[in-house]
Amino acid sequence: MSPVVTMKALLESGVHFGHRTNKWNPKMRSYIFTERNGIHIIDLQQTVKLLDDAYNFVRDKVANGGTVLFVGTKRQAQDTIREEAERCGMPYVNERWLGGTITNWITIQKRIFELERLERMRDSGQIDLLTKKEGLLIERDIERLDMRLHGIRTMKRLPDVLFVVDVMREDTAVHEANLKDIPVIAMIDTNCDPKNVDYVIPSNDDAIRAIKLLVGKIADAVMEGKAIRSKDIEDEEMLAESMPAEVSRFVDDDEDLEDEALLGASTLKHLGTTKKAKPKRSDLEDEEEEIVDEDIEEKIEAVVEDDEEEN
Repeated sequence: MSPVVTMKALLESGVHFGHRTNKWNPKMRSYIFTERNGIHIIDLQQTVKLLDDAYNFVRDKVANGGTVLFVGTKRQAQDTIREEAERCGMPYVNERWLGGTITNWITIQKRIFELERLERMRDSGQIDLLTKKEGLLIERDIERLDMRLHGIRTMKRLPDVLFVVDVMREDTAVHEANLKDIPVIAMIDTNCDPKNVDYVIPSNDDAIRAIKLLVGKIADAVMEGKAIRSKDIEDEEMLAESMPAEVSRFVDDDEDLEDEALLGASTLKHLGTTKKAKPKRSDLEDEEEEIVDEDIEEKIEAVVEDDEEEN
């Protein structure tokens, strides 16, 4: 099976460039290939393999009805996170991570309901009935809430997978996911700690091209999982549909149908009205029984006559 991404694409995107050697995290030693000009070089062979594992995990999770929350609040990742998450139809956070988004989801959901209520007031024209100052305050609340909650407005429950671009910047999100036992997939640079990440993707998390490449692959996995799920749902619906009782593709052997039941009016008219109707099976059986009874009576009379002559 071919890998999700080729080594050439990773090299062209600059995924192999790590941080300076004096800023490295010793826990990333196993993912570092070498050091060059004071910069660590990431082992792309491991990146290819680990990206395949993360891709398959996300695809299977989404195929089973799961959701993936994309998180990337650093400037280099904000636009990419929004574009790819909207492309695959998943929630995302590209502004400041609100503390408690996972561990205190009920409160965050209440703020989403409040945002929807304020927007309904604005759209219905109720704000125009208020004073100018009150209307401005409500508009500011709408802008502030929409900026923070726009990406997760469609999220109805906690996500099944968390995808993070920079674990050092998004340490609160990773910690909350660990508390709720939500699997974490993350792009890990040479200055990060991979211990709290379930699926590590060693890569450069600062280059825009590297972020766009890897986030795009995770979004492709989501879309592939959705395609598998929709196909399974269609197959289940086809199997669940049963043939109505009044519709049968077989005719009962004991059931005899008249020509009028099988042929149309024009065909019957063409055949002519002088044609006799086909006798039913019940009539034939009655005639056969009468013939058999007559034969038995004749045989009995013949035996009786023979006995009288002998006497």
